[in-house]
Amino acid sequence: MSPKKILLAEDDVDDQKLFYDFLRHRQDIILMPVAENGVHLFDSLEKITSADDLPDLIILDQNMPKKSGLQTLQLLKNTNRYAHIPVMVYSTYTDRHLIEISSEMGAFLVASKPVTKDGYDEMINCFLKFYN
Repeated sequence: MSPKKILLAEDDVDDQKLFYDFLRHRQDIILMPVAENGVHLFDSLEKITSADDLPDLIILDQNMPKKSGLQTLQLLKNTNRYAHIPVMVYSTYTDRHLIEISSEMGAFLVASKPVTKDGYDEMINCFLKFYN
């Protein structure tokens, strides 16, 4: 199986660093440059000319400036070019409401932000189990 391309939208620099530090050594994924918010995510996606170069997974922080994770999820799922891409919403605080609304809007998974390498690996493994 070829490595899956993952694009993270995350405004917190510390969380960006954890994500990349914990996952950069995996051979089964390719970490794309981080988008700092939902607006930046769409700017990044628009620069990708070939559908083959689009991410295989988009991970959205729920609490971002300019566009929240849910606002960005809605735009992704309403844009034909990106609607097929699995999207994961993650947040420091997840509750039943976030899980329900994210799922209704088409999120593949809603997760609490991991704080350990094992937690990040488990989150990515969950995605790979369904999309490999």
